[in-house]
Amino acid sequence: MKNVHNRETIVESQYKTAEIENKWQQEWLRQGLDKTPENSEKQKFYALSMFPYPSGNLHMGHVRNYVITDVIARFKRLQGYSVLHPMGWDAFGLPAENAAIDRGISPEEWTKKNIAKMRQQLQSLGLSIDWEREITTCSPSYYKWTQWLFLQFYKVGLAYQKEATVNWDPVDQTVLANEQVDTEGYSWRSGAKVEKKLLCQWFLKITDYAEYLLNDLNTLKGWPDSVKLMQKNWIGKSLGAHIQFPVKDTKKSISIFTTRPDTIYGVTYLVLAPDHPLVMTIAKPEHKEKIRKFTQEVANESEIERTADDKPLKGIFIGAEVINPFSGDEIPVFIASYVLLDYGTGAVMGVPAHDNRDFKFATEQQLPVKVVVIPKNSNSRETTQLSLKEAYIESGTIINSEQFNGMYSEDAKAAVIEYAKKHSIGEAKVQYRIRDWLISRQRYWGCPIPIIHCSDCGTVAIPDSQLPLELPKNVEFTGRGSSPLEGLKEWVNVPCPNCGKLAKRETDTMDTFIDSSWYYLRYTDSKNSQEIFNPDKAKYWAPVDQYVGGVEHAILHLLYSRFLTKFLKNQKLIDINEPFKNLLTQGMVQGITYKNLKTGKYIPCDQVNSAKPTDPVTGDDLEAFYEKMSKSKYNGVDPQEVLEKYGADTARMFILFKAPPEKDLEWSSSDVEGQFRFLNRVWRLVHLYIQNKNNKTQSKTLTKNEKDLKRSIHTIIKEVSQDLEENYQFNTAIAELMKLSNVLNDFKDINSSVYQEGIVALLTLLSPFAPHISEELWHSLGYKESIHLQKWPSVDNQALVLDEVTIVIQAMGKTKGTIQAPANSSNEELEKLARNSEIGKRLLNKKEIKKTIVVPQKLVNFVLINNN
Repeated sequence: MKNVHNRETIVESQYKTAEIENKWQQEWLRQGLDKTPENSEKQKFYALSMFPYPSGNLHMGHVRNYVITDVIARFKRLQGYSVLHPMGWDAFGLPAENAAIDRGISPEEWTKKNIAKMRQQLQSLGLSIDWEREITTCSPSYYKWTQWLFLQFYKVGLAYQKEATVNWDPVDQTVLANEQVDTEGYSWRSGAKVEKKLLCQWFLKITDYAEYLLNDLNTLKGWPDSVKLMQKNWIGKSLGAHIQFPVKDTKKSISIFTTRPDTIYGVTYLVLAPDHPLVMTIAKPEHKEKIRKFTQEVANESEIERTADDKPLKGIFIGAEVINPFSGDEIPVFIASYVLLDYGTGAVMGVPAHDNRDFKFATEQQLPVKVVVIPKNSNSRETTQLSLKEAYIESGTIINSEQFNGMYSEDAKAAVIEYAKKHSIGEAKVQYRIRDWLISRQRYWGCPIPIIHCSDCGTVAIPDSQLPLELPKNVEFTGRGSSPLEGLKEWVNVPCPNCGKLAKRETDTMDTFIDSSWYYLRYTDSKNSQEIFNPDKAKYWAPVDQYVGGVEHAILHLLYSRFLTKFLKNQKLIDINEPFKNLLTQGMVQGITYKNLKTGKYIPCDQVNSAKPTDPVTGDDLEAFYEKMSKSKYNGVDPQEVLEKYGADTARMFILFKAPPEKDLEWSSSDVEGQFRFLNRVWRLVHLYIQNKNNKTQSKTLTKNEKDLKRSIHTIIKEVSQDLEENYQFNTAIAELMKLSNVLNDFKDINSSVYQEGIVALLTLLSPFAPHISEELWHSLGYKESIHLQKWPSVDNQALVLDEVTIVIQAMGKTKGTIQAPANSSNEELEKLARNSEIGKRLLNKKEIKKTIVVPQKLVNFVLINNN
């Protein structure tokens, strides 16, 4: 038969991306192929991407995130699962409020426009999203239930209000979350140096769940170890003791927390946080002015600045002493920048001989160093001399500690705590680094806190029947001062729900992390107006089987979601412990970046000759490197430009092929071109088959070439299935698809039933990655139903069995050639075949065999007698 793959006969057709992709996107929306009713007869799979903030423009990080999840969702549908793959918008937050200030447009209008634009962009990627379940966190129908959740916390005492030191932006005059302050202590919002300020704020008591959150990390087998370690460190469990140090000449005492009670006799000073309530009470009068100045100086520093290892340990003596309750020593009291009021007790004991930070502070303040722990089997005098140069922070033998001398550190810890408890001067204590979740924000564009402040009744919850408490519309945005809500007297001043007396609404709104901590549950029943979600629907879908998002959310968002899930289980609203069964943190998308090292300026890529990168203004040589795409680095690639030039399928294929999903991806235009060429090869391959196939009856007996082709097809089905099922190695799966297209391209008989099987397998395997071209070619083959409603190809294990294997023939361990042999040949049969082959006859001519070594299905080695 004529080889129809000859270059002269190739149909020079191109995959008309825009026309075809738009056609199928509209068709899928019309048919509602992605609706996901609960189906108890099917196993469920919940695939979820972290939902976006509606900025108005997709970036390549978005594209990667959503395409990864979409491939997983499509693959699971083809496997027969009932798949939930929803999308929504994390729509509250400061950017919309800033837009209102800058553009003279309401946050709501700005947000809705951005959502409409981004929804269209997401649809253009061919994502199999159930848009009927779409949620928007700034919609009253959603934040009604966010408010309801807050009230559930409030009713059981887990939502409370207290005065707290907060990050204060002195320009915008609002509280900032820790994540809104950069590493240098500046506001990301205004650029101002962040101050510390004492304000009355709302908190959720996440510390009550610290132990659950820590222990249940062990159940998250499908999470990256690095993420679990970050959460473990953020929770920061420490086992130690509280010990009371009496203040000299007073009836007061200072409680400290320490993880090293075994070093109690080595304490040479005590340090309080500058804002500790006892500072001014116990300080000598002549020190108070200096204390005020120091406290004000520290208040202007961020927490990161205060606790950084590379920063000087600033502190001053306050003129007070405490008594070591064990040794009786009088110990000076300092305040220092590195001690924080809301960590531990806000007071620490200084043991410079056995703590690096304490050693550094003692050296700067010229305080004594007293050794109380030495390595086992060491000379105490030698160790004391060494300790003057550095701290010894390991466990060891206790010295200079009266009745505890000679004990090993771990034994001494328990003994010291027991002594403290017996004499009512201390007790064992578990301490956590994590603090209660501060959720108050002094801004308009957030979920209103459903609380009313009454002078008689105190804080009063708004009745459930009055939810949602909606944001008022008539708001003026200045960007300065307190929350815009405070100026709306008609909204603020309301009757108390309890006594009817005139009261005031709470004008703080909630942290947006609240909205994103439970959204995955709302997707299960997003249109329910009577309850937060139907328990049966939540039970069917939750937890999320595969969650995909950036590692930058590894701590806060994921920790808060876990906290909320555990709370809801305690309230008997759900029956799961964890929200996300498996977590994939995709790497960043990086672009080629050009920087002038002399000026420090970044140069836009379109102004640089990549062959010889020089500054178009100065002529200086530029450094070229890959870095996360960002506007400030001028290295971003607009997804819309890629979609317009190459289409969504090409963009998807590149994103998936360039790097494993958890690794960073370096953007390369040539690699994008490569994927475009591959899809066009598939296009031509299928159209050549359509044009040249006939309906002649095929022999039921397969030829050797057909068996080889069938084996290749099913080997690739097996490999692609494993890549998608086990570890999401999309890049190697696509490589297998390229291999299958090459195998089909090289096969001579287009009319073979095995060739048709290969074409069908290629398109089905390709469909999760490139859904539009797969759908178009599928229908071109004459199929009526969508390719995305087909079954994932199953592996024919019989086809994988080899009829023949290649056997290497050796003499004295050196290869002399190969022969073909039946795959099921015994060792005796292989030896006989090797002897009788042309290679064997030539090799063994007039030579004597000492022994024959046979490795089944691999080789026959003749060991010959050397007759010279």
